[in-house]
Amino acid sequence: MPKVLVILGRQGSGKGTQAALLAERYGVIHISTGDMLRAAVAAGTELGLRAKAVMDVGNLVGDDIMIGIVDERLSSDDIQANGVLLDGFPRTTAQADALARILGGSGPDLAINLDVPIAEVTKRMLARGRGDDTTEAIARRLDLYEAETAPLLEWFEARDCLSVVDGLGTEEEVFARLSQVIDTR
Repeated sequence: MPKVLVILGRQGSGKGTQAALLAERYGVIHISTGDMLRAAVAAGTELGLRAKAVMDVGNLVGDDIMIGIVDERLSSDDIQANGVLLDGFPRTTAQADALARILGGSGPDLAINLDVPIAEVTKRMLARGRGDDTTEAIARRLDLYEAETAPLLEWFEARDCLSVVDGLGTEEEVFARLSQVIDTR
């Protein structure tokens, strides 16, 4: 298992579900920045309030907040011992550059893009019924994803650590595809 694994994909692609399954199978620590942000919002922390204001209008949380959260977490003993699966970070090439600096100059060992079409992820997000999943907010987040996050694919590809996995199918089918990519790495 790679020591630092990144899972990418549009919101609603199933990254969180698959990341939890992968963490269980490979014994790595799963870090979902989305869950961390939602917990900070629920707790009403300063970080949470800043993040909530950004997320409420359908924007992505800025690099300053995300890089700080991730940097602090990656230095913890459990991650040093077990490795990490990053879900939701990096979202931009600036965050990827910061991750490489955090890791001592190198990028992650493996980045997997879970590829699910826009129409399917929109349907999935509307069905889950979260308060921040309005049609307008979903469309805005997906537009931002295409503009800001999609260039990460080129960033990872340039470092020869990108694999693209078809995210359509049952949870088990997608998990099998992901596991095959990791096992062959």
